Amino acid sequence: MSALTVDPASASGRDWDDLVRIWEETDAPEGCKVEIIEGIITVSPPPSPLHNDIADEVQRALYGVIPRDWGAYQTQAVTLPTRAGMFIPDLLVAPKGAVRAAPLAIQASDAELVVEITSRNNANHDRIVKLQAYATAAVPLYLLIDRWHSGRPTATLYGEPKNGLYRVLDAVEFGRELHLPVPFDLTIDTGTFPLG
Repeated sequence: MSALTVDPASASGRDWDDLVRIWEETDAPEGCKVEIIEGIITVSPPPSPLHNDIADEVQRALYGVIPRDWGAYQTQAVTLPTRAGMFIPDLLVAPKGAVRAAPLAIQASDAELVVEITSRNNANHDRIVKLQAYATAAVPLYLLIDRWHSGRPTATLYGEPKNGLYRVLDAVEFGRELHLPVPFDLTIDTGTFPLG
């Protein structure tokens, strides 16, 4: 599949609408993730079972603390047109009203928490591009679970977005606890994450 690009400076107009239309019409194999990253439509293979297991561990923990009118979603698209982006986070916590009102994707600014779990072949998208995009959209919390971090797998929680930048709130190696602040007030034991 060839990549289609659009100039991010013009992404909020007709070019963005055309890109989203092509994104919607992309016929990718079952389970693949189709995203728009910096104006380029990308297709990623389905995540590995270990990747999905980590998402499940985090989702299960979140259900014990999120309000009833919020949901935890593994396939919900978020849009960031000013960054020429349409991402499908590995896990997203957002108000159900925002999800139900969205015809296709919610605005990233509606998210309360975004979780990305790196894959070997596209880890830098999560580490750099998505980190900057979520901060620009002022998503309150971004949890990067980096299975492919050099040295040892890590979990890094970013928060307090300001001027398109995050502050690192916590960073731990797998096996240690990581705390999500209010409104979650949740401690996640990364020791439950598979290393494989």
